[in-house]
Amino acid sequence: MAIASIDFQMLANAGFPPACYAAGDVIFAEGDRGDAMYVIRNGEVTVEHGGRVIETLGGGGIFGEMALIDGSVRSATVRAKTDCEVAPINEKTFLFLVHETPFFAIAVMRALAGRLRHMNEP
Repeated sequence: MAIASIDFQMLANAGFPPACYAAGDVIFAEGDRGDAMYVIRNGEVTVEHGGRVIETLGGGGIFGEMALIDGSVRSATVRAKTDCEVAPINEKTFLFLVHETPFFAIAVMRALAGRLRHMNEP
């Protein structure tokens, strides 16, 4: 699921710099405490559950949004498939983005709804 374009420079200027991961790095693991979601600036990540890849995401993709929204533990492991750069979005950053670009919240909700619909497919 890709999200509407995001101004990564605006985030960096506001004190929310990107994070870089090398291919193979685990960004977070299933069961970890979650307090941030991520937007992929470049590269690819895999979302894994129960030892199998359930989704591969590229530039503009988001992941980790469920834990940010409900404060629960991670329901999947996310691993860098390639070298990648992501923007960590904690609650403070999320509120900043919603204030600066209100469509951001709708884009996150659409991505979440798309994932739920995909999970319900046979």
